[in-house]
Amino acid sequence: MFRRRRLPVLASLLAAPRLGQAQPAWPAERVTIITSLPAGSSVDLVSRVFAERLAQAWGRPVVVDNRGGGNGVLACELVARAKPDGLTLLATSAMTHAANPALYERLPYDPIRDFAAVTRFGNSPFVLMANRALGTPTLATLIAKLKAEPGRHNFGEGSVPSRVASELFRMLTGVEITHVGYRGNQAGFPDLLSGRISFMSVDVVGAKPLVDRGEVVPLALTDGARFHSLPAVPTGAEAGLPGFAFTTWTGIYAPKATPAEVVAKIQADIAAAYALPEVQGRLEQMGGARAVPATPAAFQAFTASEIERWGRIIRQAGMRLE
Repeated sequence: MFRRRRLPVLASLLAAPRLGQAQPAWPAERVTIITSLPAGSSVDLVSRVFAERLAQAWGRPVVVDNRGGGNGVLACELVARAKPDGLTLLATSAMTHAANPALYERLPYDPIRDFAAVTRFGNSPFVLMANRALGTPTLATLIAKLKAEPGRHNFGEGSVPSRVASELFRMLTGVEITHVGYRGNQAGFPDLLSGRISFMSVDVVGAKPLVDRGEVVPLALTDGARFHSLPAVPTGAEAGLPGFAFTTWTGIYAPKATPAEVVAKIQADIAAAYALPEVQGRLEQMGGARAVPATPAAFQAFTASEIERWGRIIRQAGMRLE
């Protein structure tokens, strides 16, 4: 009788996990990085560089899943609704987490409420470049010409970030200019070269070929320091317009309730990858972005400040999307 009564207790002890037994290391399975932009975009390319390194560090596959379209709304919605275990991440840009809240009356996600910021990948400044025939070799001469000829000049853009950069220029200077939209910045280049539009604010990657060929006049870089691939282009402050500092950016987020220790691990492992000369070389070859890795707390605070900043410019310019 005594032996029978102890058997169930013994069985339960054998079945229970031992105290101090190690849990499987995170991640225990594949990690998916959903991108808000299509294959070949800056977000996609940077995500693949880090996916490769993270897969090596974690010993698990890290897959990049492009879900571009709809200004990134679909990708954000998918990750916001994903299980908060860190196995589904969002690689995105300022478009989804700074611009969209002001552009859309309703969004199926909230950049702060639905996401845990992990880290920023980098900042991408713009180059304000003018038509050569304008005869404006400096930003100051462009501003003077626009003020002397109110309403006679156009600026072009083929993306929301490019327009926001030019709208900031308009607000800082008070010039009267007309906006002309294109389906992509490159679609506007023929009109810039022909003089139909007077200037554009374009990302460094898009601007560099035109600048290198001498087809446009680069007047200012919208960043606090000169850019390595266009070292001769002055910053907005150097060109005489101190407030003309504006960048788009890329970064990575997890679903909101993802454990803090998982978020911290992802950020730390991305930072470790950043430190590798090979990774730095590959990012340098891509051009267009300045690496600015950040802690989760710093990136979360940065996101909130960018929502306010982009929103202020977008609302003042009257920009809306349906």
